[in-house]
Amino acid sequence: MANEKGGVEKPRIIWNENEGRFESEDKKAYLEYHLINNGDSQIMDILHTFVPPSKRGLGLASHLCVAAFNHASSNSFTVIPSCSYVSDTFLPRNPSWTSLVYKGDVKSSM
Repeated sequence: MANEKGGVEKPRIIWNENEGRFESEDKKAYLEYHLINNGDSQIMDILHTFVPPSKRGLGLASHLCVAAFNHASSNSFTVIPSCSYVSDTFLPRNPSWTSLVYKGDVKSSM
């Protein structure tokens, strides 16, 4: 994914609202989520992140997470990081997003 200047191009992530996913343009890499109504607010439960072997090592999973967390932030959602990649890798590497993590008792929809 190099650009003409030799740098790495940021992948385009698409929000697929009907499927509850953020996806790469070819739909092979994705992050799945489920929205939970919690009174007058919503919680985004991030269930699964998948990047095929041919696309690993490019930071694609992180780009998918950033898209999901940006979406959650702009819609005033909190996030349940049910996906182990999000909870064990993405959030420790990107602690600025931990302010969006839901701290209540709602169980994951997994």
